[in-house]
Amino acid sequence: MLTLTGPVARGQAAGLGDIVFALLDGVDDGVVVCDVAGIGPPGLAVVDLLARLQLAARRAGGRIRLRAPDPALRALLHLVGLPVEVEGEAEEGEPALGVEVEVEPGEAAL
Repeated sequence: MLTLTGPVARGQAAGLGDIVFALLDGVDDGVVVCDVAGIGPPGLAVVDLLARLQLAARRAGGRIRLRAPDPALRALLHLVGLPVEVEGEAEEGEPALGVEVEVEPGEAAL
């Protein structure tokens, strides 16, 4: 897990990209969880940082997942079109937790 704290300054992502590569080397599912609860007020510097971390993760064959993002940060990421996963939400194309998948009669339940 990578804990990000604020305030975020320009150029902060340079060293964090290497950390993302190292963290992805030690995980099986290819996901680095980024705790952003203490990142401070959202702004373009935060968006830039998260975009660069996502790019570094994708280059290493993985992705990032945000833990505890502020609603304003989520809205800003949505506004700029930066697709990031949020912990506790269903991944794109997967049913939400607790949703049962209907099966045809005679098929084994999943």
